[in-house]
Amino acid sequence: MKVKNIAAIFLILLSIWILLNNQFQIEVMIIGVILSFVISIIMGSRITVFNELKFSFKSVFYTIWYLFVFLAELVKSNLDVARRVLTPSLPINPGIIKTKTVLKSKMGRMILANSITLTPGTLTVDIEDDILYIHCIDVCCEDIDKATAAIVDKFEKILVKIYG
Repeated sequence: MKVKNIAAIFLILLSIWILLNNQFQIEVMIIGVILSFVISIIMGSRITVFNELKFSFKSVFYTIWYLFVFLAELVKSNLDVARRVLTPSLPINPGIIKTKTVLKSKMGRMILANSITLTPGTLTVDIEDDILYIHCIDVCCEDIDKATAAIVDKFEKILVKIYG
């Protein structure tokens, strides 16, 4: 079994337990630690996506930076979608864009796809190797390089530094 997988699953499950319970009573924390440990032991050998995690100062720094970039993009896209809803006369041009990613790791691609999906106005429809199919509320162009630059590059530049 991979100790890194077990540790990552344990930390994620324990964090979710603490957030959901919103209590720091000793009994609640003990139950959370025990459940998180048992589940992480059981699932540690089955979940391989955490094999690509790198625990270093650089990866922690870029992960925090990524969260700030993601939150900024989230706010911008929320405002854009709200503006389109409140102003029906604005033209929309929905469509699916085929973009290419330079990310090689499964974890990096998963985070990229989820980040795109979580920002309003875009939805990752499918991933095939290094190609992402993204539905957009307003397709800015049909050129794959320009579409990639508009949607993917902001996230990808940081994810490459974390996941390679």
